[in-house]
Amino acid sequence: MKLVLLCLFAVCCYSLAQTTTTTNGPNTSLQKRKLEEALRQLNEVKRRQQHYEEMLNAPENIEDCCCLSALQCFKANMQVHFNVTEGKEKKLYNSLKNHLTVRSLDFCNSGNDTLHEELICCTHSTWPLVNFSFEFFNRLESLIQRGITKLNN
Repeated sequence: MKLVLLCLFAVCCYSLAQTTTTTNGPNTSLQKRKLEEALRQLNEVKRRQQHYEEMLNAPENIEDCCCLSALQCFKANMQVHFNVTEGKEKKLYNSLKNHLTVRSLDFCNSGNDTLHEELICCTHSTWPLVNFSFEFFNRLESLIQRGITKLNN
């Protein structure tokens, strides 16, 4: 009987440890899968929107500590210029908002990330205007691939 209770206790402790690691610590496998999912969704949206001719702000030459503000810029543009309440656009938008995506693109290791981002990174409206159907999607794809590459290292 004691052996059974000991085994149950060990299983409970193990599952509790796994839950704590997943919610508090970096889980690169989940982050990588979320970025790959966002990349697939981006490619689907890109195919559907290839004739969209509007010019939008899109980040370029993104520094490590500016990845989160760049992601915010992409999300803001999508929210304004897309119907992000349905279809593939909604799935992509939700993937970009997901905490795993945000965490996997947070490359800034400085203690005061917000201050650094305000001093170094451009705001959404100061990024250059680009053709939405081509360059906007390519730059977002580049940001997502950068996150996948960092997680692989």
